[in-house]
Amino acid sequence: MQQIINFIIRNKNFLLFLLLFGFSLLFTIQSHSYHKSKFINSANFLTGGVYNSINNVSSYFNLKSQNQLLSEENKQLRSLLLNNGINADSIFVDSLMFGKSYRFYTSNIIKNSYSLSNNVLTLNKGKTDSIKQDFGVISSKGIIGIIDKTSNNYSTVISILNTTSSISALLKNTNHLGSLIWDGDSSEFTQLTDIPKIAPVKIGDTIITSGQSSIFPKGIPIGVVTEFKLDQAENYYEINLKLFNDMTSVEHVYIIENVNKEEIKNLLSNN
Repeated sequence: MQQIINFIIRNKNFLLFLLLFGFSLLFTIQSHSYHKSKFINSANFLTGGVYNSINNVSSYFNLKSQNQLLSEENKQLRSLLLNNGINADSIFVDSLMFGKSYRFYTSNIIKNSYSLSNNVLTLNKGKTDSIKQDFGVISSKGIIGIIDKTSNNYSTVISILNTTSSISALLKNTNHLGSLIWDGDSSEFTQLTDIPKIAPVKIGDTIITSGQSSIFPKGIPIGVVTEFKLDQAENYYEINLKLFNDMTSVEHVYIIENVNKEEIKNLLSNN
C-alpha cells in the first residue's frame, strides 16, 4: 500500500495531466456531434473486433448444431424449388415470398444477449455492407429484432427480448392486429397485447408480423399462442406466445431492407 502511495506522490503531476486530459476529451466528445459520432464508430469497431474473435472460437465448437440448422434450411429450399410452393403450416421463412420490395443480406450474430431486460445483439455487418438503422433482422425460423446502430463493419440489434421493443403483429388465422412486447421474464416467450376480445383466439394459433410498418413484410413467423386472458378492463386480450426461434442459440440471420421505405416515409410525412 505504501508503495502505491509513493508512486502517486512521485507521479502526481503526470497523473493530474492524464485526469484533466480525460475530462477535456470527454467534454469535447459530448459537445460536438462530429467527434461524438467518430468516437462511437471507433468504440463499435474495437468492441466488434473483440466480439468477432470470441465468436470465431465459439462458432467452432458450435458447428454441429449450426450445420444441422443449415441442413434443415437447405431441405426446405430444395422442397420449395421442387414443389414451387411452401407448406402453410411451416415456420420456415422464404425470401422469395416477398418479391422485389425487400432486399435480403446474410449476417452472423457475434454477440448474443438474452438474459437482460434490454437485450442487444451485435452483427458482423455494417455501413460498408449497406446496412442501415431500422432494417429488420430475422432467422430462417422467424423474427429476431431491428437494427439500432451501425458502424462501418458492425451493427447492433434491438432484440425482440427487449422491454423497449414494440412490433406490429397479428393472428395469422384472423388478421386481428396487436403489439408484440416482452415482459422481461423468459427468453422462450413474448407477449401480444391490444387484440380485441371479439377475436376468436385459440391455444396454438400462429402469430406473424403484420406488415403494417415499413420494417418487416407481412407473414414473418413469430410464435404460437400458449395462453391468453382478458385485461383488467376486459376489452383486449393479453396473450402469451412461445417463440419459434431459440433466442439463446441463434447465429445465422438475414437482414431485411424495404427498398420502398423512403417512398412510404415521404408519403406519410406529407399527410
